[in-house]
Amino acid sequence: MIILGIDPGIAIVGWGVIEYKGNRFRTLGYGSIQTPKTRTTSERLADIYDALSEIIDRYRPEQIAVEELFWNTNVTTGIRVAEARGVILLCAQQKGLVMQEYTPMQVKQAVVGYGKAEKKQVIAMVTMMLGLPKPPKPDDTADALAIAVCHAHSAGSALAQYYNKP
Repeated sequence: MIILGIDPGIAIVGWGVIEYKGNRFRTLGYGSIQTPKTRTTSERLADIYDALSEIIDRYRPEQIAVEELFWNTNVTTGIRVAEARGVILLCAQQKGLVMQEYTPMQVKQAVVGYGKAEKKQVIAMVTMMLGLPKPPKPDDTADALAIAVCHAHSAGSALAQYYNKP
């Protein structure tokens, strides 16, 4: 199963593509979509849609896992992230991907074993679990890979059924 993990944002969208087969991970690609502040919100949203569409076309994931929105104290930033998240969900839907959403606590629990783990612990575990030569940068990319790993672990029984089809 090829899974695309997404950490939504307006300035930076982290993404990571992994293959999960036989309880083993293989990293296919990862990075970030970055939009400059000098562009309008609508231009930035279009940039995110276009870049994500290219990533989906390149890696052909079967499923997508997206982090649920975490509201911070800055409502304006939260609204912009929600807009970007909406564009991400739309792109996934239009590409026909099976989609699942996870809270930050669920991702930390699946990757580190503790729902209140610190970001550096998540990054260290993702780096180790995926056999990466160095921690992925920016942190949003590591988060996206963690979301993909979380989905692989959480969807284990569904994935087993997928691979055991006659």
